[in-house]
Amino acid sequence: MDVIRTAVIGIGNMGSAHARCLYSGAIPGMKLAAVCDLRPERLEWASRELPGTAMYDSWEALIASGTLDAVIIAVPHPLHSIIAEAALHAGLHALSEKPLDIRLSSARKAVETGKASGQVFAVMLNQRTSPIFQRAREIVRSGRLGELKRSVWIITNWYRTQHYYDSGDWRATWLGEGGGVLLNQAPHNLDLWQWICGMPVEVTARCDMARYHHIEVEDDATLMVRYANGASGIFITSTGEYPGTNRLEISGTRGKLVLEDGKLKSWLLREDENVVRFASDSNSPHIPLDYEEWVPEEKETAHAGILCNFASAILNGTPLLSPAEDGLNELTLSNAAYLSAWQNSKPVSLPLDEAAFDSLLAEHQKNSRYVDHAPASSHQPDGQYSDRWQVNW
Repeated sequence: MDVIRTAVIGIGNMGSAHARCLYSGAIPGMKLAAVCDLRPERLEWASRELPGTAMYDSWEALIASGTLDAVIIAVPHPLHSIIAEAALHAGLHALSEKPLDIRLSSARKAVETGKASGQVFAVMLNQRTSPIFQRAREIVRSGRLGELKRSVWIITNWYRTQHYYDSGDWRATWLGEGGGVLLNQAPHNLDLWQWICGMPVEVTARCDMARYHHIEVEDDATLMVRYANGASGIFITSTGEYPGTNRLEISGTRGKLVLEDGKLKSWLLREDENVVRFASDSNSPHIPLDYEEWVPEEKETAHAGILCNFASAILNGTPLLSPAEDGLNELTLSNAAYLSAWQNSKPVSLPLDEAAFDSLLAEHQKNSRYVDHAPASSHQPDGQYSDRWQVNW
């Protein structure tokens, strides 16, 4: 295979940007062969902006066409795993927008299908392309920060207006979107949090529903987690604060990292604090350390970087930066947070009780205001990547 014939399923905000990116030839080895959307107005947009591209109003027909090698899935969250499984079963490679699904149980099934199929299956965790997060991960995972003590991420600069939530009838509903800030905006940060610090063993959460907006899901959430070694973590996010904050602090027995304002600040001790604590004859010693401020020269490659990596994985066997299996971790955290919040902030142990979560989600979906196939909104995506989808400080 020299060129990957690729289709984009769903050409709304994200999908139209992916389609235009592929159509422009920006991704080596990938060609936009087709697009698919249920809405006639989006297919009309494609006929104007992407001439020569095959168009479908049914993803089933697109997958069955036999004219494709890969699909990019950018539809409402509950359909991600369903379409991915169908594509993988048909022998197509698949890249799903985040999250993989609204339910961990469904996402896990899709990942298992991907493994059995032998096809490349990835998820769009584009903020993994950020050099600053990659460097933080290397420091923590290499042991240079010692044993983890605490992680605190305040990520409240995902501000959104009511206009944003009104831009799609599926948005901010339990049935149409499956959740709020934890499932739509903050999956990037939940993923990076566990990618750098590892997965916790317990999650306790408070999720405030409709605190700032006229929606039925959470727009403000606070998670407290416990790691296997006893370390703690705090994660605070919201779409209702302006100006917001993006600050990640990670403490270990050999120092501290702070990621803020596009800088990675590190204080690395020359001797492990565990040793100093019991060996020092001083009440409050000054432990020798090395301080560094690092600002990456390179920018994150964002969505195009993940697409290039996906293409290279198909053509050359390059390891995926964001394999679909990794998408299970951030979804575990958001599912666990909802389960905890629905049970009066009761601590939830991991691995997650997927059946308990699915049952309570179904209860919330019964009262959802979303009606499938409701009239489309007047909002018309322009096919451009927005800065709001990248790392913002």
